[in-house]
Amino acid sequence: MLISCGTSCIYIHGISLNLCSLARYKNSWALRFSFRRLPHSQSTYAYFNPPPGAQAFMHEYSRVHLMTKNGFLRLLPFLLLICMDAKAADEIILGPEQLKSIGISTEKLSATQSGELSGMPAQVTVPSNQLYVVTSPLPALVEQTIVGIGDTVKKGQLLARLQSPALAEAQRGLLQATTRAQLARENQGRDAKLWKDGIISESRYRTTKSRYMEANATLTERKQVLRLSGMSKNAIIKLQEGKDLGSLLAVRSPINGVILEKTANAGERIDAVTPIFKVAKLYPLALNIQAPLESIRGLRVGATVSIPAYGAKGKLIAIGHGLSGANQTVLLRALIDKGTKNLRTGQFVEASIATASKSPSQQWDVPNSAIARINGKTFIFVQTQGGFRPQAVKILHEGVHSSIVSAPLIISDRIAVHGVSALKARMMGIGGGG
Repeated sequence: MLISCGTSCIYIHGISLNLCSLARYKNSWALRFSFRRLPHSQSTYAYFNPPPGAQAFMHEYSRVHLMTKNGFLRLLPFLLLICMDAKAADEIILGPEQLKSIGISTEKLSATQSGELSGMPAQVTVPSNQLYVVTSPLPALVEQTIVGIGDTVKKGQLLARLQSPALAEAQRGLLQATTRAQLARENQGRDAKLWKDGIISESRYRTTKSRYMEANATLTERKQVLRLSGMSKNAIIKLQEGKDLGSLLAVRSPINGVILEKTANAGERIDAVTPIFKVAKLYPLALNIQAPLESIRGLRVGATVSIPAYGAKGKLIAIGHGLSGANQTVLLRALIDKGTKNLRTGQFVEASIATASKSPSQQWDVPNSAIARINGKTFIFVQTQGGFRPQAVKILHEGVHSSIVSAPLIISDRIAVHGVSALKARMMGIGGGG
């Protein structure tokens, strides 16, 4: 005789025995079955695949007995017991003393906000349009630095003084260009009158006018060189008047901001375009988020981004179109405009992003210590009246300390967060009984 049994149905002698309900009260089980005869069934045998522990008994029973109505009634209690065991086999039974000795602790489930991805690794940065690098326009010797890292500065504030022989040479070039431009202007005015009176030819007048335009262009170039060297417009005017000729070069802040870096000190010789300071506006701040490819589904530009540990919030402004070569993640960029005083540039944080998930009630934020991986599947252990029940989950996002999982749970469930390895071993049949 062969018998078939699943966790919800038994097929025997052409009759379908369906498990309609299964309830447990304390240590007792209550089962309710429905019967129906299968059409076109002429077999006097059925098929049975019992759970471990009942196989030997049922195999021996099936070899020596044909199934009859009375035989079925005699076998029914064993079938009910086996079905009960099949349903309860997944539960890990543990008493209070065992829980204490193994060191298992639990905590209540934490539901995520509507479609929220939390625990995303991120780094605080300065938006590129708010960062300025202050360099030396000419080769120079650093005579004095006025500010240091962390200082707040205003636009035009003096940051450092440099001594540059090249500056003196540039000033001399301006004075020469000024003299030549003035002479060319006078020649052009004189020849214009002579040409109108018919004393000189038009070609001579055009040549004089061309020299004047060239001298004027050279003068403009020399002024621009000195402006790039840090000289103000008023200082250049005084220099053209023959005053304040010198080699002192003033380095000033281009914006209102904070000094982030200082790369030169007094007494150092530096080349042209050598960085001396980095100045930045620290409001708002940028956030670079590394997100797994499977986590970005449902993300939209404009979604709310928060850093719960520091009370900071902002908006998602860009979603990358490429993957990083090292860890195959997508770069997300956010702009943080609330709580920026609690953050520091370069700081590593964990961010949360609101998504457009259609089933937020099935998403749960669980500690990584609560997750067990068995044979390529992921489980958590839900506390029951008599122990723990392994529950398969799908990881939506795995963070540094916690992960977002999807599973049919309820908010009142409690899960194991410590001692999970012991529960995993008992689930796999390793170690003592449970």
